[in-house]
Amino acid sequence: MSSSPPAAATSTASPNAQPTAPMSRALVLLLAVGAGLSVAPLYYAQPMLGLLSTEFGASASQIGLIPTLTQLGYAAAILLLAPLGDRIERRRLIAFKSVALLLALVIAAVSPNLAALCLASVLIGITASLAQDLLPAAATLAPDAQRGQTVGTVMTGLLLGILLSRVVSGTLAQQFGWRWVFGIAAVSVLLLGIALQRGLPRMAPASPMPYGELLRSMVTLTKRYPALRTAAATQALLAVGFSAFWSTLAVMLHQELNLGSAAAGAFGLAGAAGALAAPLAGRVADKRGPRAVIRVGATLVLLSFVGMGLLPSNLWVLVAGTVLFDLGVQSALVAHQSIVYGLEPPARSRLNAVLIGAMFIGMASGAWLGSVALQSMGWRGVCGLAVLTSAGALLLRVRADRASAGSPAGTPAP
Repeated sequence: MSSSPPAAATSTASPNAQPTAPMSRALVLLLAVGAGLSVAPLYYAQPMLGLLSTEFGASASQIGLIPTLTQLGYAAAILLLAPLGDRIERRRLIAFKSVALLLALVIAAVSPNLAALCLASVLIGITASLAQDLLPAAATLAPDAQRGQTVGTVMTGLLLGILLSRVVSGTLAQQFGWRWVFGIAAVSVLLLGIALQRGLPRMAPASPMPYGELLRSMVTLTKRYPALRTAAATQALLAVGFSAFWSTLAVMLHQELNLGSAAAGAFGLAGAAGALAAPLAGRVADKRGPRAVIRVGATLVLLSFVGMGLLPSNLWVLVAGTVLFDLGVQSALVAHQSIVYGLEPPARSRLNAVLIGAMFIGMASGAWLGSVALQSMGWRGVCGLAVLTSAGALLLRVRADRASAGSPAGTPAP
């Protein structure tokens, strides 16, 4: 990454003034890389769960606490901390979270037992919410006509960070041990924090509201906008199956197919293929509307888990299913963000907090439910859970679209 800051770094961006000039490629790239590197620590542990289970002598449900606590920490931070992006100068908030994430990763690297690692996992979840400060920044800095595409590009960085983190951590853990994974991650966050401070422009706060009012306003926004409620509920249901799959895959491969952490991490490459569609989904949402994108995405998720449940031991089916369900989940998320960010521009951080907070509550639930399903019903139980939740998401979207079609003109679409 270039050491010289983009030209925009010397200016102050106001979220209330709509940008007209396109963002520089360097700034978009910085935000995309930053989103990927800051969200990746949420998932480094997942391919290593088989190794960690062996080292700490933990059962599948016990080791499942690590991803569950990480996702809960992330959801709590999004709901309680991300709204501060509307009140505090965003670059300063990003600097603080970068330092906090660095410290959390160091704690994980030196954890002596499972309890300490669980505590570190909560802290990582809280501080990795840095990624959700970068997405509203992209929406604020992008002009209206390019917002979907820009957010889609930054989402690609975030999603590649999620998926490729598994490849990196699985390979490193198998070669050098799991502590090295967290240590190297700490170094990457240190470098990222420096780059963000040099490359990001200052962004004037959008709201002078006190912190308590900011939190209460999220409830008000949720009541005000049916589209926000539908987006949050639909994405949360899709996230249950997504998280159930990734939180149990390593244990299933280790126990049933005798494959190590590197193999589990390699599935991230299959998921990354789906994530690359995020900018395309954003462009389609800009031109043709996001709701059709969401319906197609939810359908892909449903069909993928049906196939993986019917043929659970076929590696080719697992790989194909991973590509398709990741494509579906990520396309739906980009389309949902396109809807939500357009509802009330000065409240983008709070709107994003509601959407992503709901999604990660779904992911935390999926991590726990998936580990329970794997232990009690095997891999078909995990896939069955994902089929139920993705079918629920599709039905919710179809119902909302039908209600919108029957609404009087001028009524906000859900």
